[in-house]
Amino acid sequence: MEYRIQKLNQYVFGWCGYFALADTKSILRKLDGWIRRRLRMCLWKNWKTPKTRIRNLIKLGVPSWKAYEWGNSRKGYWRISNSPILHRTLGNSYWNDQGLKSLQERYEFLRH
Repeated sequence: MEYRIQKLNQYVFGWCGYFALADTKSILRKLDGWIRRRLRMCLWKNWKTPKTRIRNLIKLGVPSWKAYEWGNSRKGYWRISNSPILHRTLGNSYWNDQGLKSLQERYEFLRH
């Protein structure tokens, strides 16, 4: 995941530098959300088994009964990535701690 975030940051910074002249603040906000959702999906997919998902959700601070409920879900990866549980546990602060740079913050930095 570290390598994925590093490469994504390189690409995003270059892309944002190129499009910084355009008025695309709302589009960048939506794209930022989509990127985080995609990363949540990839992380959920990497956890593979329900046992691993439950264990990792509990490590992230989810109550055990909720972790069991969501860890055993048979919903698709993309649908789970938009669930309230993953939104709360793998939110903006989690991705900032992992080193993911925000498109919107970079855009605002370049515009001012």
